[in-house]
Amino acid sequence: MSLNYNFIWLLCYLLVLVGLAGYGFHRLSIVYLYWKNRNNKPQPKARFQELPVVTVQLPMFNEKFVVDRLLESVAALDYPQDKLEIQILDDSTDDTTEQCYRKVEELKSRGFDAVCIHRTDRTGFKAGALEAATKVAKGEFLLILDADFVPEPDLLQKTIHFFTDENVGLVQTRWGHINREYNLLTRIQGMYLDGHFAMEQTARNRSGRFFTFNGTAGIWRKCVIGDAGGWSHDTLTEDMDLSYRVQLRGWRFIYLNDVVTPAELPVDMDGFKSQQHRWTKGSIQVCQKILLDIWRSNAPLKAKVEATTHLTCNYSYLLLALLCFLVYPICTQRIPENETVFMWFVNVALFFMTSVAVCIFYMSAQIVVRPKSWWKELPYLPLLLTLSVGMAVNNAKAVLEAIFGHQSAFVRTPKYGVDRKEDRRHVSQLKRNGYRAIKSVVIPVLEIACGTFFLNLIIIMIRQGHYLSPILMIPFLGFYYTGFCSLGRMISNLLPAKQTAKAKN
Repeated sequence: MSLNYNFIWLLCYLLVLVGLAGYGFHRLSIVYLYWKNRNNKPQPKARFQELPVVTVQLPMFNEKFVVDRLLESVAALDYPQDKLEIQILDDSTDDTTEQCYRKVEELKSRGFDAVCIHRTDRTGFKAGALEAATKVAKGEFLLILDADFVPEPDLLQKTIHFFTDENVGLVQTRWGHINREYNLLTRIQGMYLDGHFAMEQTARNRSGRFFTFNGTAGIWRKCVIGDAGGWSHDTLTEDMDLSYRVQLRGWRFIYLNDVVTPAELPVDMDGFKSQQHRWTKGSIQVCQKILLDIWRSNAPLKAKVEATTHLTCNYSYLLLALLCFLVYPICTQRIPENETVFMWFVNVALFFMTSVAVCIFYMSAQIVVRPKSWWKELPYLPLLLTLSVGMAVNNAKAVLEAIFGHQSAFVRTPKYGVDRKEDRRHVSQLKRNGYRAIKSVVIPVLEIACGTFFLNLIIIMIRQGHYLSPILMIPFLGFYYTGFCSLGRMISNLLPAKQTAKAKN
């Protein structure tokens, strides 16, 4: 019975590792596709003789710290004023609304066609706001910018002419990071996003596969939205959902890796977790909604396979969480001498496919984005792997919620108008007086428990002289990092309230 139990446990362990290795292999395939197609850069078919009308849509919810910065950057766009409409899609419940109306009047006095569309009913959240605003938009094309973005003045001039091809439905630009150097977390986030944009988006687009709108920093041809059924708010990632529906209708998408639209990254762990939870859960919801439609379509097989991998990749967090439970008996039991060499090769091979492949993927992105200084990012690779594992509990929860149909609201990511390291004291003050990412204590406690579990496992393995013990430093540090950062933020958020209460007494 013990032999059967150990065999089943080992089999489950290997199957989970193989699943993770499969996604690691996919990372390598993306790197290959990028380098194979790197010179296949999209070019406009022609140039507009007369520039078309563009509506800039700015969805926001309680964004008082960044609304002025956003609107000033939009006003600075190099585009004729008589061809530009600015829509502020405001669902705010604080004084952001008053700020928006005041800014609209200022823009009007400067000759801009600006309007604030305020909703008191947040039905559909961001998707609902976009759906309502698109119906009254004057422009043939829609530039969507989230509140934390700061577009470059030449954004429209570099993108609009791709729409001279009447089959093009979307032009997506790469996200930049205005506060990448703010702290360790923002630096690692920058590497994550560089990998997604520079590698994944470029490789998919230039190799003839589907890719998706990233929710912001992209321009839509308005008619394609209606052609695909409009904005839908039955998932948390309405951008991904609409992207696949539009491409299944035969419209082409263009991704421009050389056109960068800067944005603010979440500066604390709670904001990052909230954002990752939404993206992870939303992608699984879209997978459940649309994957069968993709396979029933006339899309090329390579597009179907890539779409499947893309839509299911966040299941890897569930596999990662499972691995945390399966690893204990594998690491602590005595392996027979005749099986030691076999297990060593299996673990090393699968570790390469899961971890080393991820490192190759993200460093390839840095070579593309920072060709003269990519090597400076090498020391951050272990930290990137550590954070990836540390997010397993948070994101596995998101996957399970999507699988079991648990509905949740669209939770905004707090933004503070951060540009530099020097803004840290400024941000601390804003957090006391403004927005905080509200998180349950359950997830941080679970993460700390997982970190403690791996610490104990490392001690056991060191005593046994087990060769795998150094690898377990990654989950140990990852879970402690995500757990203690969140717990520390919760405690610091409580302190000002307590001090205020004492002062009143």
